[in-house]
Amino acid sequence: MTNDANKMEYTIDAEGKKLGRIASEAATVLMGKNRADFVRNAIPNIKLKITNATKISTTNKKMDQKVYKNYSGYPGGLRERTMKKVVADFGMKEVLKIAIKGMLPKNKLRDRMMKNLLITK
Repeated sequence: MTNDANKMEYTIDAEGKKLGRIASEAATVLMGKNRADFVRNAIPNIKLKITNATKISTTNKKMDQKVYKNYSGYPGGLRERTMKKVVADFGMKEVLKIAIKGMLPKNKLRDRMMKNLLITK
């Protein structure tokens, strides 16, 4: 069976929508749960494009209070950054990417699913 025949492309317009709503919709599409041939152990041949990522609707309170934590594994290696800092350093695209990655299953397929995601301004 060729995978080119089943190739699907989806586009989500993020303008004016909330971060979590976009991320959950994107995670559902990347896993292939919206398709009739969904299987949990395979990656569907889907390309997802999210447009207008910089126009996502968020509150100023969330920008100040939402904290992203990374731990390097070393003593004293816990790094905490607010959402405002992440947006200033990497842009809103990175915040959306982190949110979508958190909603995908934590297994070997997650990184391969994330490769099918394209986020544009």
